[in-house]
Amino acid sequence: MENTVTKSPVMLYTEQTPNPESLKFVTNRMLFKGTADFREEDLAREWSPLGSALFDKPFVKGVYICNNFVTVTKELNYEWGDIMLPLKEFLKGYIQEDGGIIKDGFEDAMAEIEAERGATYQYSEDEAEIVVKIKELIETYVKPAVEMDGGNIEFKSFDEGTVTVILQGSCSGCPSATVTLKAGIEGMLKRMIPEVKEVVSEMG
Repeated sequence: MENTVTKSPVMLYTEQTPNPESLKFVTNRMLFKGTADFREEDLAREWSPLGSALFDKPFVKGVYICNNFVTVTKELNYEWGDIMLPLKEFLKGYIQEDGGIIKDGFEDAMAEIEAERGATYQYSEDEAEIVVKIKELIETYVKPAVEMDGGNIEFKSFDEGTVTVILQGSCSGCPSATVTLKAGIEGMLKRMIPEVKEVVSEMG
């Protein structure tokens, strides 16, 4: 008799995000340890078989993959009521069949881009210390909360009291993200680090 390994079925449920155009699809499988944000179809085609397959659908505008969930941002002229179930079925089948998620080397390639972006910022010794503190606070307090909403936040730069962060996933283009940014993140950073005057965001 042949031993056939029965795979546990893929469980998948959806969660609302603060962005009405983005929906979070949570699975019981680890998809990708890290964060992969595909705003542009070209990047997804290059690095993510799953992202590429999702962009084949006319209603997909953005794909964000992190740990055990995929956040899909839809085009404005589609309703979730019409596309949520087909999308759910597609993802379930894709993951069950062990379809490719992210190609090897993606993180290194993104780190290089990030380093190029960051290389333009030269920090003085005092500023470098502040930057370390800011990064730690974002990693510890902000990221986990933002991830729950299907998004991501990355530190970009610190310049004369202004912290610039990059918003990804459902946070990008989300109306409430600005409020969260100003009320939550800016408030916390100002309290913990007096040198911080304001927090501004860029879309990743």
